[in-house]
Amino acid sequence: MTAPVPLSGPRFQTEPAQLYREMRREHGSVTPVVLDGDIPAWLVLGYRELHQVTGDPVLFSRDSDLWSQWDHIPDDWPLLPMIGRKQPSILYTVGERHRERVGMISDALEAVDPSELRSYTEKFADELIDAICAKGETDIVGDYAMLLPVRVLARLYGFRDEQGPGLVTALNDMIDGRDRAIAGQTHLATSMGRLLADRKDEPADDVVSRMLAHESGFDDVEIAQDLMVMMAAGHQPTADWIGNSLRLMLTDDRFAASLFGGRNSVAEAMNEVLWEDTPTQNVAGRWASRDTQLGGRRIRTGDLLLLGLQGANSDPQVRTDGSALTGGNNAHFSFGHGEHRCPFPAQEVAEVIARTGIEVVLDRLPDIDLAVPAESLTRRPSPWLRGLTALPVRFTPVPAL
Repeated sequence: MTAPVPLSGPRFQTEPAQLYREMRREHGSVTPVVLDGDIPAWLVLGYRELHQVTGDPVLFSRDSDLWSQWDHIPDDWPLLPMIGRKQPSILYTVGERHRERVGMISDALEAVDPSELRSYTEKFADELIDAICAKGETDIVGDYAMLLPVRVLARLYGFRDEQGPGLVTALNDMIDGRDRAIAGQTHLATSMGRLLADRKDEPADDVVSRMLAHESGFDDVEIAQDLMVMMAAGHQPTADWIGNSLRLMLTDDRFAASLFGGRNSVAEAMNEVLWEDTPTQNVAGRWASRDTQLGGRRIRTGDLLLLGLQGANSDPQVRTDGSALTGGNNAHFSFGHGEHRCPFPAQEVAEVIARTGIEVVLDRLPDIDLAVPAESLTRRPSPWLRGLTALPVRFTPVPAL
């Protein structure tokens, strides 16, 4: 058997699409991989196989207590924030209790007024553009995309605006899975705990207060864990969705002519990114509840399966012509599938933030252009999320609003 593939290294930063093709060619639709510390897992790259895994929550469970490798996982393992011990959050809840939890989160987010959400996003986006518009150049990722979603989410949840920068740093540390991952998780947990205590004493018209008041009766620890998941899942992928969409519009000839062609071109670019360059590349995870077969592989009880969302999106059995634009096709896996997929209200919040953020850039900086060669752009070294380290742009300086 061919050696397992390390789920790390520079190729996830430089050429993941080619790497996924090689994995599929050498190992098939279910690839053996190793995580930090030589921990074994399976990466599911096939569209059909991923549909099977995400559609059967009993056989492929979210219950991490099933994992056969816990005896080999140290307390300071850097991937614990991404592949954690079973926690009282929506990620690890199964069955009817999970469905109740989805209902609580969905109800809290559905109560967000769409026009108010767009107004918040425009307000914060304009403030961020005001800080850079007179300079004529900027890193539109670091100075804008990385700052916008968390500011909007913090407002929706009930945080004070000035807490946003610290939350950005903590989230990035946690998601990147490196030395500061545990510290980032601790900062986020502490912040959530304080917000919950404040809202129990003084409820307001925000997401946290609605979750606390929900009839399903989840306790403070469970709600705090869910809020951490919601913040992590809502901020970084949305920031990368903005950055990756702007990169596509600035570098791809298929979009160059329509870059300033109106709102339809923005929507088309955003959908194309979800197929070709999705922010959430790989997700942990599912655990086999019994021995089974998947993609010609023998999966044993307690094995960890990682969801290869980008690999499945680019499966040649689904994308027979990988060069063709996908148009309005939204059958991608970028928001997951099955009962553990991203709740629809959360998906809608992310889409409003990302689309509004892109539209404000194009409205405020109408001649924006890439300031460096496209081939010099680099990505963060993460197998989990795919986003640019920077997107340098130039434009004609304009006054602040």
